[in-house]
Amino acid sequence: MDTWQSLLAGFAAAGTPINLLWALLGCTVGTAVGVLPGIGPALTVAMLLPLTSQVDATASMILFAGIYYGAMYGGSTTSILLNTPGETATMVTALEGNLMAKHGRAGAALATSAIGSFVAGTLATVLLTLFAPWLADVALKFGPPEYFSLMVLAFVTVSSVLGASALRGLTALFVGLAVGLIGMDEISGTARYTLGVPELVDRIEVTLVAVGLFAVGEAMFFALYEGRTHQGENKMSSLYMTKLEWKRSWPAWLRGTFIGFPFGTVPAGGTEIPTFLSYATEKKLSKYSHEFGTTGAIEGVAGPEAANNATAAGVLVPLLTLGIPTSTTAAILLTAFQNYGITTGPQLFQSSGPLVWALIASLYIGNVMLLVLNLPLVGFWVKLLKIPRHWLYAGILVFATVGVYGMRQSAFDLVLLYGIGLMGLLMRRFDFPTAPVIVGMILGPMAEAQFRNAMSIGSGNWLVFVERPLSAAVFVVCIAVLVVPRLMRKRVAMA
Repeated sequence: MDTWQSLLAGFAAAGTPINLLWALLGCTVGTAVGVLPGIGPALTVAMLLPLTSQVDATASMILFAGIYYGAMYGGSTTSILLNTPGETATMVTALEGNLMAKHGRAGAALATSAIGSFVAGTLATVLLTLFAPWLADVALKFGPPEYFSLMVLAFVTVSSVLGASALRGLTALFVGLAVGLIGMDEISGTARYTLGVPELVDRIEVTLVAVGLFAVGEAMFFALYEGRTHQGENKMSSLYMTKLEWKRSWPAWLRGTFIGFPFGTVPAGGTEIPTFLSYATEKKLSKYSHEFGTTGAIEGVAGPEAANNATAAGVLVPLLTLGIPTSTTAAILLTAFQNYGITTGPQLFQSSGPLVWALIASLYIGNVMLLVLNLPLVGFWVKLLKIPRHWLYAGILVFATVGVYGMRQSAFDLVLLYGIGLMGLLMRRFDFPTAPVIVGMILGPMAEAQFRNAMSIGSGNWLVFVERPLSAAVFVVCIAVLVVPRLMRKRVAMA
């Protein structure tokens, strides 16, 4: 079955009434999450992970994808009207978008943001459709040494990119690897590091750790450290865009798409780099450079928003084809796949083809839903900011507690949940990234198994990892990821 036939089958699955409702729910929740500062798609998906024990795999993945995409859309609304980015990805949008709003052009800024997000999201999903199966076919030729080297690459990149420093990222990774070793050894059948606690023999649930780190840890951090903020709101204007604004917007949408998508496919630092790069590009190319930083340039909204949404689709390429998450949300999505016993990677398109193609098809559908949702409901999304934050986080704690207890009806799980939440609070307080913990827990046992298989192939000889060209090349990339950014920073500092 070729790509387009598979995609049509995916549309048939994603287009069922129940899956359309899941997609609509995901897009709605995701937009709300994007509007509310500090919540974010990673926290929301982590909080909803217990649903995976009750909901069909295809339905829940469509829901999570809708949340992920919706958050990319929603953050622009408050960035433009309130100068309050709901997500870090929309910080750049606030630069020009809020200036446009202050000068009576809020409607045009919101329109180019929503339409640009739709254009970029759709084009990036087309690129995902075309390149992901090809990359998976190439990766099917991998053996245990190549798989192990790819997992080491995932460890290095996630630890280096998703944190303030590589040392803190690697520390978080080793915490995740250590937690992943707790429980029954799959090969020898002996219990490891359980401290005599019978509940730990079956391993610690990744869902429990994700909910503890992201939802409970975030709520604790808010209660202890964050104060209340008040923002002034700019008035809405007509969502109508003039002919000149359309003419200025569409090249920025295309440039933003082709800047953002490649950054999503590689561990290059999330959405911040492509959005800033897009902003710099538009500022350099615009004939209206005098509007940047003064009255607000529409290109400075259109380009970064397109780059933001294209990056979101690009992140799914390495996640689905190689099992490598390049963002925090992707690490949580990896947990959701694991909860269903699905291993992301080169064989995913063969072993779980219908699910993957339904997920990809839902991205096309979700983009249309988000375009329809965002423009007419702008006033409603802004009103969400009036919900007291302490009520919001109290609800998150209740939802997380009920969800985790519902998995096994275990009081021990609740003690573990809040213990891990306390660890998440400390990690947040001292700026340790949390995503490497999840990646270490999920990929650690897999890396251990592939390492043992590779050593068996090499008869115990460590050179098996460098004698095979592909695995050797991946290890070189690992070294480059650790060394090159530091050399560049030193070079800039000396300049």
